[in-house]
Amino acid sequence: MSDPDPARSGAGRKPVGSITRGTTGVNRLRRSDRWLIHDDLVTARLRQARDPLVVDLGYGASPVTTLELAGRLRRVRAEVRVIGLEIDPERVVPGRDGVRFARGGFELAGLRPVLVRAFNVLRQYPEEAVAGAWATVLGNLAPGGLLVDGTCDELGRRCAWVLLDGSGPLSLTLAWDPFTVERPSDLAERLPKALIHRNIPGEPVHALLAAADRAWARAAPLAPYGPRARWRAAAELLRENGFPIRHYRRRMRDCVLSVPWPAVAPSGPGQGPA
Repeated sequence: MSDPDPARSGAGRKPVGSITRGTTGVNRLRRSDRWLIHDDLVTARLRQARDPLVVDLGYGASPVTTLELAGRLRRVRAEVRVIGLEIDPERVVPGRDGVRFARGGFELAGLRPVLVRAFNVLRQYPEEAVAGAWATVLGNLAPGGLLVDGTCDELGRRCAWVLLDGSGPLSLTLAWDPFTVERPSDLAERLPKALIHRNIPGEPVHALLAAADRAWARAAPLAPYGPRARWRAAAELLRENGFPIRHYRRRMRDCVLSVPWPAVAPSGPGQGPA
């Protein structure tokens, strides 16, 4: 199979998007990476893809998290190809460790990846820009391709992301360090742009976070067994109360809350991406 040069494949195309702050750091995206390499849908799409091309969109001032992503995804499929795209030409660096870098934005520089990771990119855009950015990326994916749009704090202790395919958003996932977060609603400040302004009474995401806090409080008797055990009990309480919290068979080092997108989609017409 040919291995197109991203600079050539995107020749003549103006990158779509705006230059953002570019803040990054070693291991900042480890929680989302761990989730990606264990998620059944993501791993299935990577293994089934004719060309396992992955794009890390907007990797920032340093390519470190792109290189980490490549190393982790190779545990799923050894021949995965990772290309980092940055809209700021001064941030484009020479390739290394089997990873390539090029200039590009939401149009993906003419590439057709099976997976795109865009972390801490749309957070810096206005809410009304989200739907268009999603549509642009999704329209340039390979058949069956996926987009992960996420955000996290500076140390990667609090993370949230939306998983999308060609039909639109599929799920919302929150992941956090069990030992540095006091309650689930502390993740509210790191919700993706499509939801961060919807954490208000009457919106589904607000109801979910409020219920998660109540379940966390009810599970307090399990605190001596550690925050992971306490969160597993809290998540079960949420399920008993009708919230479609995803059940993970394996034990996880992070606390993770994942729900189908309809459970948190903004309510009412004109209230953001649906």
